[in-house]
Amino acid sequence: MNQAIEPRQPSHPASLPLAGKHALVTGASRGIGAACARALLLRGARVTLAGRDLPALQAVQEELGALAAAGEVAISVLDVRDEDLVHAGFADAVRRFGRIDILINNAGQAQAAPFAKTDSALWQRMLDVNLTGAFHCTQAALPGMLEAGWGRIVNLASTAGLVGYRYVSAYAAAKHGLIGLTRALALEVANKGVTVNAVCPGYTETDIVREAVANIVAKTGRSEAEARAELAAGNPQQRLVQCDEVANAVAWLCLPESAAMNGQSVAVAGGEVM
Repeated sequence: MNQAIEPRQPSHPASLPLAGKHALVTGASRGIGAACARALLLRGARVTLAGRDLPALQAVQEELGALAAAGEVAISVLDVRDEDLVHAGFADAVRRFGRIDILINNAGQAQAAPFAKTDSALWQRMLDVNLTGAFHCTQAALPGMLEAGWGRIVNLASTAGLVGYRYVSAYAAAKHGLIGLTRALALEVANKGVTVNAVCPGYTETDIVREAVANIVAKTGRSEAEARAELAAGNPQQRLVQCDEVANAVAWLCLPESAAMNGQSVAVAGGEVM
């Protein structure tokens, strides 16, 4: 069931680059999603935080609502895998803040398994959350952007969508599909004032990576430090990417001045993918 929380309404300067714009961020209750919401707020946008975890969303709303010069913040509880919930939640967001000008498709999950142990349920779950969810959200938001003649869609993919990773075949396939969707849709809307891009983080300091570290420790007996070092080894900077670094790239793609960026897959990974 979709739940909407009444927004707070602090003032923000009209001079900010995204003033007057409405951004909806999925998977906004933590990690990269919360960082993206913050980055867009600081640039003047009103933001709808979308996700499944109401208490976590409320905590992010509380934190962001206290920001100086922040835009308005609201919550929509929905599951991107459910098309009806997505359309209902997006309709509520539009009634609250006006059309969705910026869509950040961030909701995602990662689950590791050797290919031989990847059953059809795991395969479908990775596709549903990481690819079909973005499809549902984009279909809900795009008509308003086309009618207005302006819009920004940013899909959070992964370096796993650009190269192959061991033991995450379902996740990698979904993220490759998300990049394919990005490129195809970018061509369709290229002359309509709407841009569609993907941001592809490397291993980032998020719950997904913390779960991967725990999995490595449990299965190999390595220490947590050794597991983290293994994940960071693919980054030439020898470190994990930070959520704010990913959010900065996302926010830049949303700016009016970034209109020539379309159909791109921007790796935020310290040089891992060139």
